[in-house]
Amino acid sequence: MSWKKLDNISQLSTIREESKEKPVLIFKHSTRCSISSMAWNRIERSWNAEDSEKISPYFLDLISYREISDAIAREFNVAHASPQVIVIKNGEAIYDNSHMGINYREIMAFS
Repeated sequence: MSWKKLDNISQLSTIREESKEKPVLIFKHSTRCSISSMAWNRIERSWNAEDSEKISPYFLDLISYREISDAIAREFNVAHASPQVIVIKNGEAIYDNSHMGINYREIMAFS
């Protein structure tokens, strides 16, 4: 799986535009949290090559880029959580989940 690193607030406008072509997945990862590592690992193990054609994955290290995480919450009107997945489609958040609720099949149902 090839994650795009989300490390600049200006990327949020790119994500909004990109989501008009195909859905975008944002995974907000806390490098200090074992639940976050487990959730990320579950997604990576389930991912297959065709999935990248359906949804564009972005990875945010929210410990290093907390201001981007806060901007995501404001920009897409979703409450902050960690770990968290958000699916953006047509410029809007259409799905989000966190912690043990992060589920590959649910994410892909929105792609």
